[in-house]
Amino acid sequence: MKIDLNCDLGEGVFFDGKTVDHLIMPHISSVNIACGLHAGNKQTMAETIALALACQVGIGAHPGYNDRIHFGRKYIPMTQASLKALIMQQLNELKALADAQGAHLRHFKAHGALYNAAANDRLLADAIAETIQQFDSEMIVVGLPGTEMESASYQSGLKFAAEAFADRAYNDDGSLVARNLAGAVISESKRVTDRCLLMVKEKKVQTITGNWIPLQADTICVHGDNPEAPSLIKNLNLAFQNEGISIQAIGNK
Repeated sequence: MKIDLNCDLGEGVFFDGKTVDHLIMPHISSVNIACGLHAGNKQTMAETIALALACQVGIGAHPGYNDRIHFGRKYIPMTQASLKALIMQQLNELKALADAQGAHLRHFKAHGALYNAAANDRLLADAIAETIQQFDSEMIVVGLPGTEMESASYQSGLKFAAEAFADRAYNDDGSLVARNLAGAVISESKRVTDRCLLMVKEKKVQTITGNWIPLQADTICVHGDNPEAPSLIKNLNLAFQNEGISIQAIGNK
């Protein structure tokens, strides 16, 4: 039994005077690197790539809307052409920095509002999938299972990794509870660990209403801007190892 453990990093989040990247990277198998628009810049991208290489972590692009004010978590209406250009710009900038260090971009995960919008809007999902196919047809798309993003990825001939969230509550339809609602973000370590073990071993999760729903998880995410992220990820990594669950980057056999 195996699972990928991923985190969104390179977003300039600090903890006890150090970026959370240095505290988290040794305990994950894949990293999603902010591409300079919702957060980060060329320096942080290069630094995060270098840290990922040092920790032997799979590297992925984490593009979002050009919206630092709302950290990319506010939906911005865009045409398909504009969205394609926005994503390609971010992919090319991260690739150039990765190439300079001999690193390879393994996967793609949209950020924030773009991630959620593409899950429900087929036109947006198609725009993203078509851009990735043009950029690198071997990239793995990370997203919510059973969504338009999954369907669009397969239609474009791309590989897809179903993502589950360790620190976010679920609605009964499998979507994530909106961040502005009580209970949307989960920070208790034991609760996070217990629910993730069930995700992997029994492929299910308890929703915010108390119901149980099936859940496919190829990769599990803890958000890097969760104040408890360093301890959550360290404890989750240890729990997986204790249960004999191998932690491997998506795409590894």
